[in-house]
Amino acid sequence: MTQDAFTLPELTRRQEVILSLIVRAYTEKQEPISSKYLVEAYNLSLSSATIRNEMAALEELGYILAPHTSAGRVPTENGYRYFVRRIITGEAALTPSEQHLIAHRFHALPTDAEQWMRFAATALAHTAQTASLVTAPNPYHALFKHLELISVQGRLVLLVLVLQGGTVHQRMLELPEPVSQIMLSEAAARINAMCADLTANEMLTKMGQLNLLEREVLELAAELVKNSSGKEIRVIYRDGLSEVITTFADSEGAQQALRVFEERAFLNLILDEFLSPVSNDVQVVIAGEGRRDEINQLSMVLSRYGVPGKLSGAIGVLGPTHINYGRAISTVRYVASLMSGLMQNFYPDEDDSQDK
Repeated sequence: MTQDAFTLPELTRRQEVILSLIVRAYTEKQEPISSKYLVEAYNLSLSSATIRNEMAALEELGYILAPHTSAGRVPTENGYRYFVRRIITGEAALTPSEQHLIAHRFHALPTDAEQWMRFAATALAHTAQTASLVTAPNPYHALFKHLELISVQGRLVLLVLVLQGGTVHQRMLELPEPVSQIMLSEAAARINAMCADLTANEMLTKMGQLNLLEREVLELAAELVKNSSGKEIRVIYRDGLSEVITTFADSEGAQQALRVFEERAFLNLILDEFLSPVSNDVQVVIAGEGRRDEINQLSMVLSRYGVPGKLSGAIGVLGPTHINYGRAISTVRYVASLMSGLMQNFYPDEDDSQDK
């Protein structure tokens, strides 16, 4: 069972150092790490015997384990979690020159959101050495465009709702009594004239101006608009997947990674469950956090980007659980910040634009 940062057993400072070195070494070589290797590779002043004792304590606490009969140890899922949530600081952070290069290339692009997202995926994958994904931003609040009412049979009516951006919803509506197509078309035209470009809550403020049929239609349409707000993933930009596939220890991890990229509904479920709605707030998901067996071979570093209160997209990287977390976190945080800044310029605050 997974444990959060508050319930993970506390380590001494020396144990934290040793765990950190094991994670770092295993990230680099993907081979069990011995006490002898730690002493020689990192010039430790501790003896191999002392390190072995501390490694035994770490193993008892569930932070490392010995695969098969190897003398070395590898980090467990909880070992990675402790490292990410309690130990990691600026390790493997992007250098100022790397940040400058990424920012320069972003700003050299035309003012085109699609090109920004394509480059963001490339920058994430190449810098963090993982697979990357970027979703196109959606409005926080979906906007009504227009609807049609089509008489089907007797009291049954088909509601066809179109949102700004092109999303289409269809629902069957059963009326108390049959209504002619002419009346249905008139009701749709009246709602369309009153509700164009409105959010779900704004649509509901128009209820008092409508008759009974129109109110029933408007209420259903507003519910559909509300349920669409900021949720649907229409476009995904990605990079690095083919390279990362080969880094998994078995085919199950590779298949899980492919599913994240190929099944939009599944990716949407993951983002809704694990990702904070706050822009630039990085979330690290290790082995599904014990809640999602479908991604128990993956680690994901995710963040939102966008303009607060207006629109939001997601960016992230993924790979096996031995990814370089410091590098991944630093890269995702920096690129999310850049993307938010670019989007802010692309969609300026209405109050700011009125002051200019």
